[in-house]
Amino acid sequence: MERNALEVKTKRRYDASRRRAQAARTQEAILHTARQHFLEHGYAATTVARIAAEAGTSVETVYKAFGGKSGLVRALWQRGLGGRGTVPAPERSDRLSSTETDPVRVLRGWGTFTTEVAPELAPILMLVRGASATDPEMAALLADAEAQHRARMRHNARRLQQRGWLRPGIGLAQATDILWAYSSTELYELLVVKSGWPIKRYGEFIGDALIAALLPRPVSE
Repeated sequence: MERNALEVKTKRRYDASRRRAQAARTQEAILHTARQHFLEHGYAATTVARIAAEAGTSVETVYKAFGGKSGLVRALWQRGLGGRGTVPAPERSDRLSSTETDPVRVLRGWGTFTTEVAPELAPILMLVRGASATDPEMAALLADAEAQHRARMRHNARRLQQRGWLRPGIGLAQATDILWAYSSTELYELLVVKSGWPIKRYGEFIGDALIAALLPRPVSE
């Protein structure tokens, strides 16, 4: 009797794990398909029905998991914030700025992080920006994204300030503005999308620009 009960519990745990894994695969397929369609066809022309069909699932499943088109875009934005590593980029950024003793290495590292975050995030934010003029949900998402970006850059600026790395005369507000500008979607769009810069050059430029703008100037200057 006890053995049968144990077998049933083990099977249920296995089945639950398998269902969760399948659900995760389905959601990933939905997001992958949604990203392709949104970026190729635009927000207005993309339908949940088409996404569901090409992802091999039902419209009901899409709505249940993401709540429709705006929910899909929000999920893509949230995923993009983490970058491409197994550990989210903000977590790795905080670890770098906490453990590294050389501010130049920190800012170059932040430049490198842009090379994995921006290609994922910027196209989605450009989509949101375009759709926000006519869609209230996209306008709300754009406002959320801008507020979160600003808050993150203030967080990074405060870390630089707390470690005594900022150039004399540059306070928290100005450092936040500089970090915000150099990590903006608009700059990525100008240099990478419109000017065709390789992503590696873009990341190096961001690192160099932050070093020049935020850290004390060499004594020779």
